Amino acid sequence: MRHLQLKFAMVACTATLFLATIMLNEMLFTRLEFVPGINIIYLPAGVRLLSVLLFAEAGAFGLLLASWYICFFHFFPDDPLRSFAGGILSSLAPYLAYRALLASGIGASLRGMSGQRLFCFALLFSVMSPAMHHAWFALMGGQNLWKGFVVMFTGDLAGTLIVLYGAKLALNAFWPKPVLR
Repeated sequence: MRHLQLKFAMVACTATLFLATIMLNEMLFTRLEFVPGINIIYLPAGVRLLSVLLFAEAGAFGLLLASWYICFFHFFPDDPLRSFAGGILSSLAPYLAYRALLASGIGASLRGMSGQRLFCFALLFSVMSPAMHHAWFALMGGQNLWKGFVVMFTGDLAGTLIVLYGAKLALNAFWPKPVLR
């Protein structure tokens, strides 16, 4: 029972943080929006990656629920197919990047990752997420795909770097490594 409560808390924490970051991003960067959900700086992308890095599958599930909520009720209320697919893609891309990180043997500890590895991880995700979204857009007959991809890649990379490096700095500041004696 305790394990289930912990997983539920991880899902709830992820969903809450993701939705709060979307609101923050809209307050700070509305003028940098290309189309709904694609910004030049997109902090929620960093929360997506951080959530799966911290909580694995529970983080991905929290992202799925929150993404469906925001897509169905805010970004695309008149397009249920896009909302459904958008939620899946928004949670699947960071999870697949996380699984690729695990498969590489690097490990998935934020504390243990060097700045260079953290950048490579962010770069991988920032290519995967727009590629998956824009493959979907292409299947649906989307327009202006190349420009949208570039903007989404830029926004996801900027937001991801801000969030991941911020989390790493906070982790190192508040929980310093133990000193060996």
